[in-house]
Amino acid sequence: MRTTAKLNAGEWVEVRSKEEIFQTLDKNGRLEEMPFMPEMLVFCGKRFRVYKRAHKTCDTVNDYKGRKMKAAVHLEAIRCNGKAHGGCEAACLIFWKEAWLKRVADSSQGLPMSGATVEHFTMDRATGCTEADVVAGAKASSSNEDSEPAYVCQATQVPAATEPLPWWNLKQYVEDYSSGNVGIGRMLRGFFYMGYNWLANAGIGLGSSLRWLYDKWQGIVGGYPYPRRWGQIPPGERTPDARLNLQPGELVRVKSYREILATLDQTNKNRGLYFDAEMVPFCGGTYRVLNRVTRIVNEKTGKIQEFKNPCIILDGGVCEARYSECRLFCPRAIYSYWREIWLERVSKTSAALSAETASGEK
Repeated sequence: MRTTAKLNAGEWVEVRSKEEIFQTLDKNGRLEEMPFMPEMLVFCGKRFRVYKRAHKTCDTVNDYKGRKMKAAVHLEAIRCNGKAHGGCEAACLIFWKEAWLKRVADSSQGLPMSGATVEHFTMDRATGCTEADVVAGAKASSSNEDSEPAYVCQATQVPAATEPLPWWNLKQYVEDYSSGNVGIGRMLRGFFYMGYNWLANAGIGLGSSLRWLYDKWQGIVGGYPYPRRWGQIPPGERTPDARLNLQPGELVRVKSYREILATLDQTNKNRGLYFDAEMVPFCGGTYRVLNRVTRIVNEKTGKIQEFKNPCIILDGGVCEARYSECRLFCPRAIYSYWREIWLERVSKTSAALSAETASGEK
């Protein structure tokens, strides 16, 4: 299949009919090794806006480094519900190959664009893929129904559907900007941080002073503290726990970065869960609980992984790839997992007072 489409952030598209999409898939329900998952069928024929071009992503199967992907996008707020994958609750942002979409001129009119701006597809041949093949493709061929199944999803297939993308490849950053994924201000801040972080960790004796200066400056301009510090609990000591039994819809405040560091061991983990630098910008903020996560597909094995200690995902609390040099500006927007000890409930009274203060009302 060939296409001239190159969709940008903010464009409106219509998901093609399932019959059209099946023509693009092999017998495993994949296009260029990227699965069209059963959870995606419900979106066929519907219109959505492009969130970001998925020209690159991160490899959560192997080493979290950057990967290059061909002709794919993410659509606004369209996430996997995991129903065909053992009830996985990770709520991953779905990859959409451009062959599965068509532009529409306007979200209200829903009329196809005309002339040279319309994408053109050439089907090399019909594959004979069916809905049953798509459903079957959600499980590994070696899975035995009598044992614990191994699932195949877009997250498990990222290495097969992409190719390595080194951080020094400058073309990716040009495409980040030209696609509308990243604004110039955000891009410059990202490059500044990367240079500063390299200098702070260059082993020339300036690290402590530079981190202190970074925090001071961020405090003045209202930014975020230096995001790569280490937990305070010595090796061998058990990290603390707290159970709030938080439920979807509740308001919580994320504790300060320093409060959270006090709950982490020196590998930045609490009860085995890593606190990532990408979570630092959310510290001190108030968010709504989106869900309690107890089971996800392990991308390495394809099998369901049950959490001994439930994790919380917050509405809007996604990785924005601000501080990760090997995947800077990755558009995948994976939800961060939060321990309840890193959060505290916000009472309705406190929430109302905060909203009143923010709006300037008395």
